[in-house]
Amino acid sequence: MLSVVGGAVLQLLFPYVLGRAIDALADGASVGNGWFAACALVVAGVVAAEVLGVWAGGVTGARSAGRLRRTLVGRVLGAGPAMTRRFGEGDLVTRIGMNAEEVGHAPDALASTAALLIPTVGGLVALVLIDPWLALALVAGLVLITLVLRAFLRDTTAIAGDYQAAQGDIAARFTESLAGVRTIAAAGTADLEARRVLAPLPRLRAHGLRLWRANARAGVQAGLVIPLLEVVVLAVGGWRLGSGDLTVGELYAAARYAVLGAGMSAAFGRVGQLARARAAADRVAALLDEPAVAHGSRPLPSGRGTLEFRGVGLTVPGHEGLDGIAFTVPGGTSAALVGLSGSGKSLLAALAGRLADPDRGEVLLDGVPLPELPRAELRRAVGYAFERPELVGGTVADAIALGRPMDDGTVRTAARLACADEFVRRLPGGYGTALADAPMSGGERQRLGLARAIAHGERLLVLDDATSSLDTVTERQVGAALTGELGGRTRLIVAHRINTALRADRVIWLEDGRVRAHGPHETLWRDPGYRALFQPPAAEPAPAAAGPRGSRGGTG
Repeated sequence: MLSVVGGAVLQLLFPYVLGRAIDALADGASVGNGWFAACALVVAGVVAAEVLGVWAGGVTGARSAGRLRRTLVGRVLGAGPAMTRRFGEGDLVTRIGMNAEEVGHAPDALASTAALLIPTVGGLVALVLIDPWLALALVAGLVLITLVLRAFLRDTTAIAGDYQAAQGDIAARFTESLAGVRTIAAAGTADLEARRVLAPLPRLRAHGLRLWRANARAGVQAGLVIPLLEVVVLAVGGWRLGSGDLTVGELYAAARYAVLGAGMSAAFGRVGQLARARAAADRVAALLDEPAVAHGSRPLPSGRGTLEFRGVGLTVPGHEGLDGIAFTVPGGTSAALVGLSGSGKSLLAALAGRLADPDRGEVLLDGVPLPELPRAELRRAVGYAFERPELVGGTVADAIALGRPMDDGTVRTAARLACADEFVRRLPGGYGTALADAPMSGGERQRLGLARAIAHGERLLVLDDATSSLDTVTERQVGAALTGELGGRTRLIVAHRINTALRADRVIWLEDGRVRAHGPHETLWRDPGYRALFQPPAAEPAPAAAGPRGSRGGTG
């Protein structure tokens, strides 16, 4: 800011110094007089201020964008899945990346634009001191320039917002395609998918052309106003020179001050940058408007992880929600969530792990509503495993510990219970193998996700279809661990396999976002609708293992 203001002041000073030098030269002074030396110093100062201003603007913009990105990333991660339900992943990347960059450079653009007012106001004051008639001519031109700038800022802000929204749409579509790149390759639909991703391109082009036209229109308007303004000022100055009211040096200074006064026209580039920053700021503000998940300070009492749903309801626009959910899973027992696709199983599991909050009712752990728990205590009490876990960290051990200090014994025990220890020890560096150097199958990734949940969930494990990629033998071994060594923890398991429901202490049957029935598997098995959940229409009768608990033999 100081360099920009200093440069503007020096530019304002230069016409006066140069005019005095010209007058001195007209009076017969030598080129070596002090006014010419002062001119050289002012020019050097302007150049230095320009260089320093460019450097300071770049540094300031980068730091501002960096701070804003850190804030946005914290808010996105703090809001959790609610943020990705509102914004697509690619759109989020665009807002945190390009849009934050544009907002970060807004202070530099604003400072540069404001600094242009210094020579404009200074030029106007100088012309008043030289001759009020010259100042009057300048004021008329400044009014026209201000009107052009105002219209340019308004139009460019709206167009830039549309352009950025189209960019976000393309990014969101491309991110979706990357997630399904194997399916696209296997189906041979790359061309079709490319057309889908780039479908918003005509809209992006249209907005880009509108931006270009707005710049061109404002440039033409300024190009007409500024020369006309200079001609008017020079004409008035020539008239005043002829009448003996101005000297040659004052006329030159007046001409220079007229150019400086019209320097607001140079703000078009900066105003365009401000317009893009304003549009980007609206997109960034939408992320900041999403509230971060609030946590309380109430500690958990002693207990075994009793999970209770009291009249819970959740509305999800465009999807089946939950309504009137009420049940209790006693501490240390296991409950399987079953139901058709879309019945609300994963949504209910998300509420149990507080990846979402209900609109109505409350979810309690050992008698404490989940929102009242401190973040650290909640995440220490509840472990969550997903169907497709994302492994985060430098090494395999880091992926299991996930930021919490854990000794090797705890990590290895969790891996053993998830049937992951054997394949991890076969890796080149064992638990110290870098994740990037540890290619894993879907089942192996699921086992590491299970190990992570086991290592973190001291009272409650929420398993959202977390064993779907395991082979039958491994799934049975994991199931035995969940009912054996992990029997002291409460387990809520989204189940699709009959053996999972069979091993659970109780089954909660969801249908259309409501609990249709709950109880032991052998009791629910009497209902044909329940049996149909596990049998395709043309399937053979259920195997003996699907019967009452006493007939399951070696299923564990």
